[in-house]
Amino acid sequence: MSVRLEVWGDYACFTRPEMKVERVSYDVMTPSAARGILEAIFWHPGMKYVIDRIHVLSPIAFANIRRNEVKSKVSASAVYEHMTGGGKDLYLNTSEDIQQRAAMVLQNVRYVIDAHFELVPDKMGAGDNVGKFSEMLKRRIEKGQCYHRPYFGCREFPVQFQMWEEKDIPAAYPNETRDLGFMLFDMDYRDPQNIRPMFFRATLENGVLDLRNVEVLQ
Repeated sequence: MSVRLEVWGDYACFTRPEMKVERVSYDVMTPSAARGILEAIFWHPGMKYVIDRIHVLSPIAFANIRRNEVKSKVSASAVYEHMTGGGKDLYLNTSEDIQQRAAMVLQNVRYVIDAHFELVPDKMGAGDNVGKFSEMLKRRIEKGQCYHRPYFGCREFPVQFQMWEEKDIPAAYPNETRDLGFMLFDMDYRDPQNIRPMFFRATLENGVLDLRNVEVLQ
């Protein structure tokens, strides 16, 4: 089953992993971010989303902002020590750990996510099927329901969404080809002990990021 979902928001930040200190966004939403938006609306272990295309409806525009971030995080070892009766309290003091960082983010973003889902038979229930999943996804989109608010890269950049009903999709860059360089495709979770990022060479053709048959590199 295929779905076309229109998504938009004031800001977005799809962080480039090579930028270690300050956040710098990719020019366009990543495939993994698009998948995350769909999963926030409807997810089931018996299905998986495949992103086919990302249509860029609004011109790419960047803005420089400063964001407050917490520089520390609670480690797994600290949690284990606390569970066994030792260690320190599990909390972060934001007044001590907060720091301000510059970020180059996208502004006034609007996309159409063109995707489909595939079944995962060994994780499906007795009554699960394509029709059931399709109706549940469509109903949740129409009602604006989601398990958690989808966001554009960072939780403070919420996503508005609705079904795209039109036949044609007016992209922002007709008759133009843009080489966006290497972009994060997704994460490889096949080995939980060695989760690895996957990349691909992104090209925006007539305002469309076509993800079908791309070469994925690790």
